[in-house]
Amino acid sequence: MARYTGYKRPKNTRKALAELFKYMGYHKWLLLVVAVLVCISTGASVAGTYLLKPVINNYILPGDVHGLILALAGMGLMYLCGALSTLGYNRLMVKTSQKVVGDIRRDLFVHVQTLPLKYFDANTHGELMSRFTNDVDTVQEALNNSFTMVIQSSLTLAGTVVMLLVLSVRMALIVIVFLILMFLFIKWNGKRSRQYYDLQQAELAGINGFVEEMAAGQKVEKIFNHEEEDMKIFREKNEKLRRASTSALAYSGMMVPSIVSLSYANYAVSACVGGMYAIAGLMDLGSLAAYLVYVRQSAMPLNQFTQQVNFILSALAGAERIFEMMHEEPEIDEGTVTLVPARLDQAGHLEESREYTGTFAWKSVEGALTLLRGDVRFENVVFGYVPGKTVLSGISLYAKPGQKIAFVGSTGAGKTTITNLINRFYEIQGGRILYDGIDIREIRKADLRRSLAMVIQDTHLFTGTIMDNIRYGRLDATDEEVVEAAKLANADSFIRRLPNGYQTMLYSDGSNLSQGQRQLLAIARAAVAHPPVLILDEATSSIDTRTERLIEKGMDAIMEGRTVFVIAHRLSTVRNSQAIMVLEHGQILERGSHEGLLAQKGRYYQLYTGMYELD
Repeated sequence: MARYTGYKRPKNTRKALAELFKYMGYHKWLLLVVAVLVCISTGASVAGTYLLKPVINNYILPGDVHGLILALAGMGLMYLCGALSTLGYNRLMVKTSQKVVGDIRRDLFVHVQTLPLKYFDANTHGELMSRFTNDVDTVQEALNNSFTMVIQSSLTLAGTVVMLLVLSVRMALIVIVFLILMFLFIKWNGKRSRQYYDLQQAELAGINGFVEEMAAGQKVEKIFNHEEEDMKIFREKNEKLRRASTSALAYSGMMVPSIVSLSYANYAVSACVGGMYAIAGLMDLGSLAAYLVYVRQSAMPLNQFTQQVNFILSALAGAERIFEMMHEEPEIDEGTVTLVPARLDQAGHLEESREYTGTFAWKSVEGALTLLRGDVRFENVVFGYVPGKTVLSGISLYAKPGQKIAFVGSTGAGKTTITNLINRFYEIQGGRILYDGIDIREIRKADLRRSLAMVIQDTHLFTGTIMDNIRYGRLDATDEEVVEAAKLANADSFIRRLPNGYQTMLYSDGSNLSQGQRQLLAIARAAVAHPPVLILDEATSSIDTRTERLIEKGMDAIMEGRTVFVIAHRLSTVRNSQAIMVLEHGQILERGSHEGLLAQKGRYYQLYTGMYELD
């Protein structure tokens, strides 16, 4: 019997089924074989019971031993066919369900890769992961067990009722009345148990979240001596969960005993009435024996059918959430300009190269090439993350090839937003951004981002070796190039002190490294990419001052000849920038060199001298 999972029912059952059937349709021949085997299995079970009538009437009562042996052999062969069919469709359904779920999981992952960043901003990681875990697992379990069981239970119940009517219409009315009573009880019980299971799921989510919060905040809890208060809150949540679980299990636990009791009552009434009919000559002994066996097996398929339908509806709700995610609008990419390796011919003309040269060019649809230099310009750019709330108000700026441009300002001033727009993580509402004279909306996004490297404050490392994590910046980088990038970022020394050096495995976002070491690896990852444009968003915020100075020496070599955008709260790190821009409320208040801005004695001067602090 399937367990109720506590999921909500699908909003549109028909649409969810249609989407799921589309995936199942890719394997329709396997499913057709499954359907045939289910019919054979069910037919053998129903027909085998009916054969009791001729066996008793024609062979047992007359004393025909030879005929009885042949009849029993025939029944045994029929049940064997049924058993083999059951084994066959179970194995095939497992194989088919894994293929269907594999297709769904693959398509979901592929589609997630195309979604814009604003989708991930609006949905938590837990919500996204639940699609790949809970929802996919529920669909898989339904395909493995529930779909075939619903078909088999439906056929068994229908076949049983038909055979009861064939054996005795008057006696069949007794069973039909009891089946109706069982159905009404199952419906009432299911409704009540679902309510408490929903409550149980909500209380369980609450207590899990509380425990996770406390486990993560143990230092804060102990510092402020909050153990007793937290224990009080936990007891309250635990008691609510206990009450909800008790009620849920009490209702679900009475389902089987109640159905069994009704089936016993059905059997007792049918046996008494059938016995009187047999004595009166209204029913032969073979029919009565077959009839009573059908009565015993009539309750089980009804119970299975109801429980499996509930579980299928829960699985369809999970499938609906999966398909809703698949139907999210992908990231818009209308770009046609691509990035290609290039070189200069003997005449000094730019031409496309089939080999890596270290030089790249933008290639238009017509085939025209434009040297990738790293010239970035904003022209009256207007942008807001949500309608009606502007973050950047007509920003205009330029960064010539090889320049280092720094942004300073309060939190929320728009510094990180500017760098996100260069990557085209978000679409601007007004103005335009030019990259080597080309509107970035004309450049294919993958090629645009391939020309950039970014180091952000929240470092993310992947499960794998340190070598693999640095090589993530450029997958075709050699081991020597990875080591050179690590040296530039001043990461080589600490890496070599690790037990396995560059082959040290990282797990859980590099939890076995310090925050500063993780940041060094992120900088090395950017260095190995050799990008013409480099974006450093608080790249040294998690590193001590001594390490920061060492990194800056290496970064100077990385930044040579490249356009660099720097966001920093430590103003000492932006002194050597060719241009420093002070932002406030999405506008540029001041721009100029370090010395020039100090001479103006404006906001930058106040920040640098400590007269005004960044929020």
